[in-house]
Amino acid sequence: MDEAGSAGTAASQAGDPPVAPASLPGLILVATPIGNLGDLSPRALDTLRTADAVLCEDTRVTGAMLARHGVSVTLLALHDHNEGAQAPRLIERLLGGARLALVSDAGTPLVSDPGYRLVRAAIAAGVPVGAVPGPNAAVMALTLSGLPPHPFLFLGFLPAKAAARAAEIARIATVERAGLAVTLIFYEAPHRAAEALAALAEGLGPGRPAALAREMTKRFEEVRRGTLASLAQGAEADPPRGEIVLVVGPPEAGLAEAAAEATLEDQLSAALASGLSVRDAAAMVAEATGLPRKQVYAAALALAAR
Repeated sequence: MDEAGSAGTAASQAGDPPVAPASLPGLILVATPIGNLGDLSPRALDTLRTADAVLCEDTRVTGAMLARHGVSVTLLALHDHNEGAQAPRLIERLLGGARLALVSDAGTPLVSDPGYRLVRAAIAAGVPVGAVPGPNAAVMALTLSGLPPHPFLFLGFLPAKAAARAAEIARIATVERAGLAVTLIFYEAPHRAAEALAALAEGLGPGRPAALAREMTKRFEEVRRGTLASLAQGAEADPPRGEIVLVVGPPEAGLAEAAAEATLEDQLSAALASGLSVRDAAAMVAEATGLPRKQVYAAALALAAR
C-alpha cells in the first residue's frame, strides 16, 4: 500500500465509524465465502440480514449459507439465464427505495459470475451501488502461487472446446510477443484441468512457471507448483478435484523473444513450404501474428536464403 493509502487507513482506524448496513446504498455487492463459511464477514452478514431481498445465483446455496448463520431473508434467483429479463424489474424496486444485496454462489460478485448487466443498469438509472469486500479465489490463488503478484491479468475461464481454447492461448501468446509480461490467472473446471494445462504448455511454453490451486479455504486445500508441463503431467496422473484456479507466471526476460523468433520461423517455414512466395508468406504470417510486416519480411528473406 502506498503512503497515502497507509495514512488513510490509519485515519479510518483512529476515528471513522464503521459503515452500518442501513447506510449502504440501494444495490450492494456482497462477497461470500469461497469454501469456509467462517469467512463471511460481520458486515457482510449484517448487510444480508437487513436487505429487503438477496439476489443470488442459486437460492439453495445461498439459503444454506444464511441458515448456518440464523438469517432468514427473501431470496431471489439472478443468474445468466434470467438476468436480462429480471434487471428492469429490479431497477424499478431499487428506484422505489428497496435495498437489494447481490451475491454469487461463492466469492466476489461479477468475477466470472452474473450481475454485470444489473450493475450497469443500476448505474445508468442513477441507483447507488456499493460493495462489501471479501473472499476472491483469483486473488487468493495469486498470493499462494509464489509467482509475481503484480502486474497480473485475470482471464476467467478458457474456452471448453480444444480449438477455441488453442486460439485464445495463441492470442495471449501474440500479445506477450508484443511486450505483455504479467502473471496470468484462469478459472478451470476440474475435469478440464489437465488438458487446459497441456494446452497452455503447448501455447506458452512447457517451462513456464505456474501453479494450480484447488479447494481454497476448505479441508483439502492444495497448491501445486511447478512448470506448465509438470503440472499438466501431474493433473493427468492425479486429477485434481474441486474448484480450480490456474496461475501462470510471466515469460522470463529473453525467453519471450526467443520463443517468438522460433514461432515466427516455424510459421514462415510452413508458409514457404506450401508454395507461397516470400512476400506472400511474410504478409500472411504478419497478419496472423500481429508482428510488423518489415520484421516478418526480413525474417522470410533470411529463411529463404538459407
